[in-house]
Amino acid sequence: MERAYVIDEKGAQPIVRLWMLTPAWTLFVNIGAWLVIHLGVSYLCLKLPDCWFARTGKDSSSRREMESRELRAYNRIGIRLWKDWLPEGSVLLKEAFSKRSLSSRHPHYYDKFALEAYRGEWTHWLCMVPAPLFFLWNEPLYGWAMVGYAVAANLPFIMVQRYNRFRLERIIVHYRSRE
Repeated sequence: MERAYVIDEKGAQPIVRLWMLTPAWTLFVNIGAWLVIHLGVSYLCLKLPDCWFARTGKDSSSRREMESRELRAYNRIGIRLWKDWLPEGSVLLKEAFSKRSLSSRHPHYYDKFALEAYRGEWTHWLCMVPAPLFFLWNEPLYGWAMVGYAVAANLPFIMVQRYNRFRLERIIVHYRSRE
């Protein structure tokens, strides 16, 4: 274990990196670690029971208002223009529910799609959690770059999952009000 130091307003502060790797090995380990994290978290979330992602409780007017504001914000950033350019994860995990497009207009299908959008949102949130581990073998600058990668690689997917789920929940409420 090698100690490096960073100089800030308090003076020299030690930075402990657990493993010192060559730049080529660091790149290889970073790529491999992200691959394992993304596939591992995706597989784990896929195997979790649906009840972990099912909406419970009644819709409150404040929650609906918050979702409405969030939908307007997504529309302002043009999410409809770029959301279809993001890759669909069900291509890699064959058991996964495809969220590329709606394949049915049945209310139960909408419920399942909304549930899977919530599962996908949580999958991407959880993929960001291990980012600080990259400081164990990266220099601080590259550790922060890995944190930045985690946010940049997952936040667009989180936004799309939330956008689709909010829209679907409006459709579901409409169908249920007609019953």
